[in-house]
This record gives sequence, C-alpha cells and structure tokens, in this order.
Amino acid sequence: MFKSVRSRLIAIALVVLAFGWQLYAHKERTGDWLKLGLDLQGGMHLQLEVDDPDGTMTAEAKSDMIDRVDRIIRTRIDEFGVEEPLIQKVGGERLIVELAGIEDEDQAKGIVQRNAFLEFKLVLPTSDFEQALPRVDRAIVATLGVDSIRALGRDVEVTTDDELTDILFGTNSSAADSAQQDSAAAPVDSAAAAAQAAADSVSAVEDALRPFSSLLSFGDVEGTFLVAAADRPVAEQFLAMEEVQRAFPRGQIVLWGGDLLAQAAQNYYRLYVLEEESFLTGEQLEDATAGRDPQFNQSQVQFQFSRAGGRQFARFTGAHVGDFLAIVLDNEVMSAPVIRDRIGAQGQIDMGQGTPLEEARDLALVLRAGALPARINIIEERTVGPSLGQDSIDQGRVAGLVGIAFVIVLMTLYYRVAGMLAVGALAVYVILVLGGLAAMNATLTVPGIAGLILSIGMAVDANVLIFERIREELEHGRATRSAVDEGFQHALSAIVDANITTLITALILFQFGTGPVRGFAVTLSIGIVASFFSALFVTRSFFLAYLSGKKASDPISI
Repeated sequence: MFKSVRSRLIAIALVVLAFGWQLYAHKERTGDWLKLGLDLQGGMHLQLEVDDPDGTMTAEAKSDMIDRVDRIIRTRIDEFGVEEPLIQKVGGERLIVELAGIEDEDQAKGIVQRNAFLEFKLVLPTSDFEQALPRVDRAIVATLGVDSIRALGRDVEVTTDDELTDILFGTNSSAADSAQQDSAAAPVDSAAAAAQAAADSVSAVEDALRPFSSLLSFGDVEGTFLVAAADRPVAEQFLAMEEVQRAFPRGQIVLWGGDLLAQAAQNYYRLYVLEEESFLTGEQLEDATAGRDPQFNQSQVQFQFSRAGGRQFARFTGAHVGDFLAIVLDNEVMSAPVIRDRIGAQGQIDMGQGTPLEEARDLALVLRAGALPARINIIEERTVGPSLGQDSIDQGRVAGLVGIAFVIVLMTLYYRVAGMLAVGALAVYVILVLGGLAAMNATLTVPGIAGLILSIGMAVDANVLIFERIREELEHGRATRSAVDEGFQHALSAIVDANITTLITALILFQFGTGPVRGFAVTLSIGIVASFFSALFVTRSFFLAYLSGKKASDPISI
C-alpha cells in the first residue's frame, strides 16, 4: 500500500492534518489547547470523614464505610463530568477528593456531601398527633424550665419552676381570681381593665406553657401543620429533643416540607405527620432523569424502580388509593401527592416552581449513584489557585524545550543528515501526541508532562537503534539503500519489544492507579504509540524521500 515514497508522504501529511485539526478543534471548543489537571489549572481539594458523633464506630466499621463512600462518590463525580479526579483513601478513616477546574464549588460540594437517601412514607391524619401535643408540651417545659423558655423569646411572667408547674397542671385559675379580687375595690372602668390584664397575663403564661402547640396552625393539606418561617428554628430545637420524640404517638414521626408557603402576608413551612416505617427506599431505584413539567413549568425528577421495587410500589399504592404519599429525601418531604390510582414502576419528584433545572439534574445524578451509607463531614477544604498551576506549566514548558533542544543538537551533530531527518520525524511525533490527547479529551497533569518527555526520549532511542544498525550495515560494505532497509528491519524487534513492554506497564498503571498516576499512564501510552509510528514509518519515509534523489552507490552522512 505504501510502496512509493509519494504515498508514504501523503499518508504522513493526512495523519498530521487529522491530529492537528483535533488540537485546533479542542482549542476552539474549550479555549485551551489541552485540558489541564488540578496541579496545572487549579481546583478544589476536599478531605472527608464519616460522621461519628457518639464515637461508637469501630475502626473496621469506619474503613468499610469509607470504602462504600469511595465507590458512591466516584460514581457521582464521573457522572458530574469532572475528568481525572483524584479520589483516594487515607489512613482507613478519611477520603481525599481533588477536582480540577471546578467553576461552581458549592455545587460540587453538594454533590459530594449529599446523602441522597430516598424514602416513601404514608401521610397520616393529624388526629392522634393532636392528642399527643399536651404530652409534647409538658416534656419541653419539664426539660427546659423557665429560664430556657425565656431564652427562646417566650413571654413568660413566671419567676419559679413551681409557679410554672402549678399553671401547667391546671392550678393557675387562682391567678385570675386574685387579680379580679384585687381590682374589686377599684372604679368600675379600671376593674374591667385590670381583669382583662390579668386574663392576658394568664393567657401569655398558658401560651408559653404550650411551647410547641402554640407554634402550630392547621395545615392546608391533610396530614400537615403549618409553622411560621420565623418560628421554624425554635420548632426544630424542640423536635430534636429525645423527650419530645418519646412523646410522639407510636409509629409516627414529623418531617418538614421543603417548599415555603405564603398565606395572609406571612410565610409558612409545612410539617408532615408520617408513618415512621418506610414501605420503600431508593435502594430499589434503577434510574433517575431530570426534566421540566410542561404543564406547570416546574423542574422534576422522574425515577424508575427495579422489577421487585415496582411490584412493591404497585401493591402499596393499590391498597392506599385516596391517601397521600410522601416522597422523602434526606428527611425532607419533597412532595406529597394523593394516590389516585395504582402506580407501577415509575414515579416523579416535583422540585417546585422556583427550582432551577440544574438542581434537578444534580438530584437525579446523586439518586442514580446511590445514597451514602452515612453522613460525611468535610474536615478540610482547600482551593488550589491557578498561579501554582501556571508555575508548573512554565517549568514543564522549560524542561520540555530544553530537552528537545538538547535532542535536536545532539542528533544533528552526531548523525548529521540522518539526525536532521529524525528531528523532522520528532516534530511529527509531537503533533501526534498533542492531537491524540486533545482527541481523547485527556487531562494533562505534571506527571503527564513527565510521561510526555519520557516518550520523547523513547522516540529518540528508537531512532538511535535504527541509525546504529544502518551504520553497521554500511561498515559491512552494503549499498546505501540496502543498508537503510536492513537497518530498519534488524532494529524492528528491539523497538517492538521495548515499546510493548512499556505500553503494558502504562496500561497496568492506568488500570490500578488513580488521579495523576492515570494521567501519566495516558500520556505515556499515547507517546509510545506515536513514537512507534514516527520511528518506523515517518523516519523511514523521510529516509526514502532523501535517498530517492541519490544513486544507490552514493554515500549517506550518518
């Protein structure tokens, strides 16, 4: 196929144009010739640790948990689109995550840290919970006392815990009676005012003695209460108390809704009364995709259950037609639609009117990757600035230029014309390597630059083997054309062996390495293939082109 010199040169020109176009297209598409790694362009460094607030988790359990977190976060980041991330376990209890070129750091942290535990629970009537509210209030008062309730901003005109307890258990009527008796001697007008003030005082105390009940209003949806947005922090503090949770009706919990509701010029959050046990979780989820509801123009995530999960979902919804179903993500109710009919293996999560589509895509991503087995904390966070990367680029550029300059000078001085031909082949090699990295969208790191320089040395080494074999053939009295053919043929086995063994090593590094090690392996692999092509095809084609204008008996400068 490439018997003529012309066909060889045309093939080389086409290959150079193809790889050069890949490099140019990458520049046009991204603004950079090549994609750079964290050490060259900057990015984000996170150190993660499994949350163990009680300190009861064993070292072995933490190590196992970190392994599971590693797999899930790796899947999330791969879907997020970060190339060449560094994710590695450190010391058995921590995980290091390095992400290059991150533009939205908060979004990346949210994807890494979000638990994404999906549950499906039944919404219950509020009647049983309403009956338990006095127990909840008594538990709060008994636990916090007067001073703590005052600290929460409650208007309590009581000085001792005994007075608070008296009023709590129904003995507070004497306060109103006393106030009314004291006002009997006063004029008629002031008597009514005093009685009203006493009643208001008692009412304020009673309100304070219902610290949780007084925060609740009847919800606009079945199975819900409404809590003013300003009161939510206090309500959350109450709900976090163990004594309060023990006062709940058996088998019931309350969870917040994610949407803010505006009513009568005030903002409210819904508080849902739910069945404690989930009838289905996100472990049965097979797929999740983000989209936008064309009817209401709101973001949503559509999900698909496995076959077993679909059957379980269908059985449950078929038995609860007319009830409300809460879709809970990380202990927050995303939506609670009414079950109008038996539902199969598909469903959707409505994200709300103001939620951007990008947030829905992030949620779909973490749902596909799976829920984290435990909450993780970011214990260290660093942003690597691009100035450090620029220093590395400059140093790598200088090292590469100095190395190439030495190669050009030495090859030209030692092998003369043949050395100049090898330098021309080396220029083709550089275009092939850079174009190959751009075509594969590979990330160039500092170790990658080292791999590039190493592969340049291997390309030169192949030419040295060929030229030395040609010299040996010329010393044995062969004609120039015959010596060139024999030199390439006899050097072929040594070049193939060296390149194949190095390529196998690079593939092993890519398979089992992480982060910069894989970057080194990718660059080295591309460099090996390019050096093999440039040494055996390009250099030989240049030799043939050079010899085509000479007689077979003319000497060659080598």
